[in-house]
Amino acid sequence: MTSLAVKIGAAMASSITATAAIAAVGLQAIAAPTLVPTAVATDQISTADLALYEAAAQRCPMPWPILAAVGSVAPAQHRGWQGPMQLAPALWARWGVDGDGDGRKSPHDRADAIPAAADYLCALGVARNPHDALVAYNCGNTGPPCQTAAAGYAATVLAIAAGYATTTATSPVAAQAVRVALSQIGTPYIWGGEGAGGFDCSGLVQYAYAKAGLALPRTAQQQYDATPHLAADSELQPGDLVFFGADTTAIDHVGIALGDGRMVDAPHTGSQVRFDTIPATVGSTYGTLTYLGATRPTATQ
Repeated sequence: MTSLAVKIGAAMASSITATAAIAAVGLQAIAAPTLVPTAVATDQISTADLALYEAAAQRCPMPWPILAAVGSVAPAQHRGWQGPMQLAPALWARWGVDGDGDGRKSPHDRADAIPAAADYLCALGVARNPHDALVAYNCGNTGPPCQTAAAGYAATVLAIAAGYATTTATSPVAAQAVRVALSQIGTPYIWGGEGAGGFDCSGLVQYAYAKAGLALPRTAQQQYDATPHLAADSELQPGDLVFFGADTTAIDHVGIALGDGRMVDAPHTGSQVRFDTIPATVGSTYGTLTYLGATRPTATQ
């Protein structure tokens, strides 16, 4: 790893983001399921594009925030480079894919361009050395002239990527449940919904954890009663369940914490599965409800 990438990681240390850790200690140290989108990512990246980045990143695998950051950086100033991932015609001829299966390969179609860029970055060794892979992606090789010409590009991409995801120590089951819940963003709220086109709050929780291999009860009250409770001042981790209601015997709502003060939940009729903010302290109001605390589902409960 170059000193530049290490400096970027150090500069991001105050936010302790997933890709800052990646820049400092190597991609293989962070498992992809633990990467949770930050508010910055969900503000800047559409739900459809986020899904494309996460899916394409599995082609190495590589951390999706780096791929997303490549797609967010201003187009490189190279004649003939094209599309959202800025691939030159010769590169597209080599790496272009029909990502959405519509019978066409277009560098201007994000469903095609994003997996093509992922394949190219994988071939450049992004899983071993993201800095040098980005230099080569932008300049064509990693020789001294390109290291100089593309250093700023690599630094920019890594810095943006560092703001796109967070991670904390969490179990593989919880991490997978978070990924499943995030994949349902935009799904309509349906009272009593357990999948097949819609969810209510506890239906989403049960579905996400079932896909991760852990069976939970059906209702929010049952989920609160059945899972290990956390102290009121505990730091929430991705996958923790957060509960709301009148009191602990009258739970009306549950969400899945993302570890950065947000949750993914299915809030009410007329809404969709979405990101919401968790109140800062237990006992705080949340609309007409009260934030009552959190639990941490475990495989041994």
